[in-house]
Amino acid sequence: MSRWEIRIALLLTICLSGIADSAVAAQPTAASVVSLLPVKGRAPKTGYARDQFGTAWKDVDRNGCDTRNDILYRDLVSIAYKVSAADCVVQSGILLDPYSGEAIDFLRGVATSGEVQIDHVVALSNAWQTGAFKLSIERRTAFANDPLNLLAVKGRLNSQKSDGDAATWLPPKKDYRCTYVARQVAVKYKYGLWLTSAEKAAILKILESCPKQLIPAG
Repeated sequence: MSRWEIRIALLLTICLSGIADSAVAAQPTAASVVSLLPVKGRAPKTGYARDQFGTAWKDVDRNGCDTRNDILYRDLVSIAYKVSAADCVVQSGILLDPYSGEAIDFLRGVATSGEVQIDHVVALSNAWQTGAFKLSIERRTAFANDPLNLLAVKGRLNSQKSDGDAATWLPPKKDYRCTYVARQVAVKYKYGLWLTSAEKAAILKILESCPKQLIPAG
């Protein structure tokens, strides 16, 4: 490599490093975004139904796989696919559950699939009662299928959480709670939803232990 090529390579490395640093610096903290969210009481649940958020697990990104399998692919390791499913339908894998820290075997089937479920970090019912009832069906469908709002988790904990917010349910794995509420804040901000006063207080209490916690990209 010539001295000129070396110089170009060094300049390119410096530029790319600067871009990465700027991106990190531009990413806001969860606490700063909380202050931007309106605070109101929960709206009535009147009119809420799952189909208000579109058909479950659509292929919204048109990659040939439905959203559920996209999230299983993202969050599981040691994945095996269903035969003749074009590397799309996840047949088995292992989840390191973010909510409990447990390693959970996933095996597709009526009796076994429920061990790993896909959680809406901001539950659909909670979203409906904090502003999603005002959104278009297209926007609600995007919300229900947004990877930012989806995590593969231990099935029993997902059922335990139900439609709870940060004031009523938090992951038992305490060192994940900052990341968890930061994701909720990011989702609510992205879709123009509000917080209840109890929810905001609970989130801010968690963030006291991690004031530099950034919201996730997306």
